[in-house]
Amino acid sequence: MDILANLGLGLETAFSLSNLFYCFVGVFLGTAIGVLPGLGPVATIAILLPITFGLPPVAALIMLSGIYYGAQYGGSTTAILVNLPGESASVVTALDGYQMARQGKAGRALATAAIGSFFAGTVATVLLALFAPPLADLALEFGPPEYFSLMVLGLVASIVLAHGSLLHALGMIVLGLLLGLIGTDVNSGTTRYTFDVPHLADGIQFVVVAMGMFGLGEIVGNLEDEGTRSVLVKRVTGLMPTREDWKRITAPILRGTVLGSVLGILPGGGAMLASFASYALEKRVSKHPEQFGKGAIEGVAGPESANNAGAQTSFIPMLTLGIPSNPVMALMIGALIIQGIQPGPAVMAEQPALFWGLIVSMWIGNLLLLVLNLPLIGLWVRMIAIPYHFLYPAILVFCAIGVFSLNNSTLDVYLMAAFGFLGYIFRKLDCEPAPMLLGFILGPMMEEYLRRTLLLSRGDPTVLLTQPISAAMLLVAAALLALVLAPVVRNTREVAFQEEG
Repeated sequence: MDILANLGLGLETAFSLSNLFYCFVGVFLGTAIGVLPGLGPVATIAILLPITFGLPPVAALIMLSGIYYGAQYGGSTTAILVNLPGESASVVTALDGYQMARQGKAGRALATAAIGSFFAGTVATVLLALFAPPLADLALEFGPPEYFSLMVLGLVASIVLAHGSLLHALGMIVLGLLLGLIGTDVNSGTTRYTFDVPHLADGIQFVVVAMGMFGLGEIVGNLEDEGTRSVLVKRVTGLMPTREDWKRITAPILRGTVLGSVLGILPGGGAMLASFASYALEKRVSKHPEQFGKGAIEGVAGPESANNAGAQTSFIPMLTLGIPSNPVMALMIGALIIQGIQPGPAVMAEQPALFWGLIVSMWIGNLLLLVLNLPLIGLWVRMIAIPYHFLYPAILVFCAIGVFSLNNSTLDVYLMAAFGFLGYIFRKLDCEPAPMLLGFILGPMMEEYLRRTLLLSRGDPTVLLTQPISAAMLLVAAALLALVLAPVVRNTREVAFQEEG
């Protein structure tokens, strides 16, 4: 009965006029961002974080989450019509979706993506409602050693699942941890790594790092890579799968939903990992694998279902443990901290309206996306044709105003520009910035929990290994590192990421 009472509270919260409005704004913006190649949900949420300062916490989280899962919908549109994924998780959709469009089946491909996304998103939200409360109750039993070990496991998993070189990913994690140390030591009250700059006594603002690395860094990279885009289909018709299509897409949608729901929970996982895994699975189980890459509708149904399921279940570790499973969830944690809410298992008990209102809003958002996406396909087609060099000046101005509004400090704007330059350099060096952001978020929390552990154990670090749960998580982290460093696994991983690229 508790679940019904909680869902009742969520319905009451989500169906308020203001929260319905922000849910609509989030999914509409998310779809538009997904349609426009080169932005993506990470950069957009980073840019919009300052706007959430003036919003109630529930409205802010509903809007930001709508942007995230809305971008999964919108990314499929450009992938199918232009062969240019608007969002990284839609890379796989382009393989068969664009070929279907070339064969005159663009409408059926878009409808398949929308139906699969709606079903997967709905099921994943049910799983979130069912499994998040018991996981949060379990997390309340965690002490400082367990939390520290959990964060170590999260960082190790993000290294293992990061693109490119393991050494690069490890270096980015360390850089993030070091940046997180800048500021005032909580215990002693002394400043560290501030270079005698008073403004850095409180540390570097999370929004500054996120907007620089993901906002400005992406803008510069996109300007360099901007190419001409021509829409293959000016008018989309036949927005309904045939009976034969239904037979072919039902099983892939179900498999993609299950696979995405599981992979979304993993640190470093989420929508992109789920979509690639689903495509590989569908190709393996298909009776006609030779059709993949030539317009197989299963190659659209499975990955689109998986990426939306992964996007929604990635909220589970963020809401229950305070551990981000991907960069977007790291930004969500940043939004919670900005609102004065400490992420973790206590959120459900202390902010039940926020927790359950967010879950119910996901059902509403998925329904809105299904209703909005196909009728507005003409609008999305016109948006695709907008040259990027017309968009980026407005984005730059918005970034600068947003960062300046944090503390009315020009230093924050300069820091954002510096991190933007770093983001571009990392992109050229094939260093994924996501592990750095996770390290930046988790670093201060890890330090705090490690110090608490040592204080409680009177300086004995072996307590991390004598506590069963803590020891188990550290063992899993060590096993993951050992596994991925094994030559066979390392070579397979590199081949997989080369194919992905």
